[in-house]
Amino acid sequence: MKTTSIGPFTLYDYAPTRESSFRNEVLHGLSLKKKAIPCKFFYDERGSRLFDEICELDEYYPTRTELAILRTHNRAIARELGSRPLLIELGSGSGNKTRLVLDYLDDPAAYVPIDIAREHLISSAALLLDAYADRGLEVLPVCADYTQDFDIPRARRPTQNLVFYFPGSTIGNLSPEEATRFLAHLRSLARGPCGLLVGADLKKDRSVLELAYNDGAGVTAAFNLNVLARINRELDADFVLDRFRHRAFYNEREGRIEMHLVSTCSQIVRVGDVTIPFIEGESILTEHSYKFSADDMTHIATRSGFRVDRVWTDEKSLFSVQLLRST
Repeated sequence: MKTTSIGPFTLYDYAPTRESSFRNEVLHGLSLKKKAIPCKFFYDERGSRLFDEICELDEYYPTRTELAILRTHNRAIARELGSRPLLIELGSGSGNKTRLVLDYLDDPAAYVPIDIAREHLISSAALLLDAYADRGLEVLPVCADYTQDFDIPRARRPTQNLVFYFPGSTIGNLSPEEATRFLAHLRSLARGPCGLLVGADLKKDRSVLELAYNDGAGVTAAFNLNVLARINRELDADFVLDRFRHRAFYNEREGRIEMHLVSTCSQIVRVGDVTIPFIEGESILTEHSYKFSADDMTHIATRSGFRVDRVWTDEKSLFSVQLLRST
């Protein structure tokens, strides 16, 4: 870990050496019988901007529904989170949802945004620091892969009330087994009692789900294809983007949306000095997004040492914001 002073705050940097980590994971994924690229690699600077655009689309209900839940229940959520919480956001993004939580917290000790996209993290942390300057909020940004080990920065004002914030149903990018291990990982990071405020997308009609990942403007397709552009730029690869198409569908048996990049022809792609053959119709799995029932979340929480304490949802039961407590 290294620290860097950036204007009014310190950046805590746990990010792995980007090129070696990126290269190793991409080549491993593309060597599998069923090719895959970890979805965390979507979020270079352009990918982060494209995802912010996705969140504004009419078809993409999760963001606006989660925001509506927060606007309706923010005072109740703040009461449940308790006094002087240290809010630790996992995958901080643009910070729009964060403000709806921070606005009503009772004397927050500090805000710790964690993201692997360094420039996006610095920008959003600076904006939040400025927005809450009148409240003297301490902002402690951490550049890290939050699924890996890192230390939570020590706030100037001590507190025992640690609350992880994991919005946007990003937990759905993990399989149930991975989600269980991840929640156990958070408990170990906290080194004591902690809470987890988490967004969880709910199971619903296939047509609603599939439309959310296949928008008419093609923004999600551009977001998906951008990971190949990033591999070309950073790993000396020669993916021809026009030879791949975006495909997203609901896998009902697994209870998840799957996003793929499908090869439209037989081709050979080079990543550095490694060649990777594709046959026509072969795909790269770039993301899966599990959808949850009440029992699903209870099962994951129980197996990882948490309990579901409170659940807030919208009138149509499209989305939920859930508060988990370590047991």
